Amino acid sequence: MRFLMMSVSLMLVGVASAQDRPKEPKKQQQQLLAKLDVKKDVVYAQAGDIDLKLDVYSPKESRSELRPCIVWIHGGGWQSGDKASGFSRLGRFLASGDYVGVSVGYRLTDKASWPAQIHDCKAAVRYLRANAKELGIDHEKIGLWGSSAGGHLVSLLGTSSDAPELEGELGVTGISSHVACVVDFCGPSDFLRFSQDNPRESSPGNAVYKLFGGPISEKADTARQASPIHYVSKNDPPFLIVHGTDDKTVPLDQAVAFHTAQEKAGMDTTLVKIEGGGHGIGGPEIEETVREFFAKHLQ
Repeated sequence: MRFLMMSVSLMLVGVASAQDRPKEPKKQQQQLLAKLDVKKDVVYAQAGDIDLKLDVYSPKESRSELRPCIVWIHGGGWQSGDKASGFSRLGRFLASGDYVGVSVGYRLTDKASWPAQIHDCKAAVRYLRANAKELGIDHEKIGLWGSSAGGHLVSLLGTSSDAPELEGELGVTGISSHVACVVDFCGPSDFLRFSQDNPRESSPGNAVYKLFGGPISEKADTARQASPIHYVSKNDPPFLIVHGTDDKTVPLDQAVAFHTAQEKAGMDTTLVKIEGGGHGIGGPEIEETVREFFAKHLQ
């Protein structure tokens, strides 16, 4: 499968959601952990009195060269979820011994509204780049992967490395937050368009309402700032966008519009449509597609 400016549809049936994916047997997890140097709750920055933390999973097997790094950013509507989910997502890549895996925690909307979430994630990337040698990471080979709200955050990270208003001043500063490639699973890309397709966003209990601290109709400037589609340029890293055709939470047209804008900009971009897939996706075929993408752009 080529990963260059193309759109692909995979005919998959019964695709498990990201949240409902079966966990690896405990014995397999223990065997994998035995091969890893695990650093939990590494503080990468502080936001007031809140410690921002990430987990690092490094193969114990020594190598003379630094390893590429895959960074997982969790979903949960910016209001739930936890970096602990990263281990199951990164497991296949960690088992190969070819990558360092990192799972990032960020402030949820019960702690802070936008732009805290992107400030946190950019601070995490800058921390990894600044401490790459100590962590055994090649700072030029950091790839991002996220689902749903995490898909939105990795997409914005990938498209806005030249947008100083989104960097924030947390943690390590003066270092680029540029990354080598991005995998976006079912993340929203254009909140202004999203509000037209989802009238529920005006409800105070809605995830987007909580993110922006009000309805998009009153937060248009904020919604635009938070939309990855508005930062697309030919200098962005390669993207793999994966989205279900029956996603009722984040409509497929979010992915299609994002991919189209990237094509027009001349980016290296691939859109994989999962026929019949809902919000949150997984399964062996999709994991293999992700593996091929990271192998091409990080190895």
